[in-house]
Amino acid sequence: MLPWNVRSCTVQSSEKSSRRGARSITMGGMPLNDMPWWRWRTNVRSALHMISDPVFQQECWLAGRPGYGDVTDAVYRLVEDTWLDNWSAEKYVGTVFRDSQEAALIDVAVLRVLKILHQVGADAPVSAYLEHHGWPEAVRAAREAHVRLATADGEDPDAPPRSLDVLAIYTRTA
Repeated sequence: MLPWNVRSCTVQSSEKSSRRGARSITMGGMPLNDMPWWRWRTNVRSALHMISDPVFQQECWLAGRPGYGDVTDAVYRLVEDTWLDNWSAEKYVGTVFRDSQEAALIDVAVLRVLKILHQVGADAPVSAYLEHHGWPEAVRAAREAHVRLATADGEDPDAPPRSLDVLAIYTRTA
């Protein structure tokens, strides 16, 4: 179990959020969730993409541009459905993540981001995250994970992050 748990934090509200309702029940510690693996991966990739892009952070989060949520919303997408704040991404190798190398990169990014979240607080303004001494390292770790996942999925890692409306279209169940 990771030493930080995002569920114990207050969550910032944002005008358009990807946050969902109550957590599913568990079996042997793993959440029973009807969300398909590709939706989990898409949400994790979206969060890593936003966290890894300093230009996006300045133009969207810091500027308060609607449609992209906020830092806390991205952290929520990163850990909520996968419980990556409770255990390693390694647990999902072969389902959500392709291999141990992807999992290791994701674990590093999650640890760095959650550490900052808990130091500045979930209700902190965006500037508190971006000015935190550890933020550049969190951005670097998220970038490494994002590039690995995007490349493995055949997508351009340098394309701008998608809005939450576009993310919702991608993650709709058929």
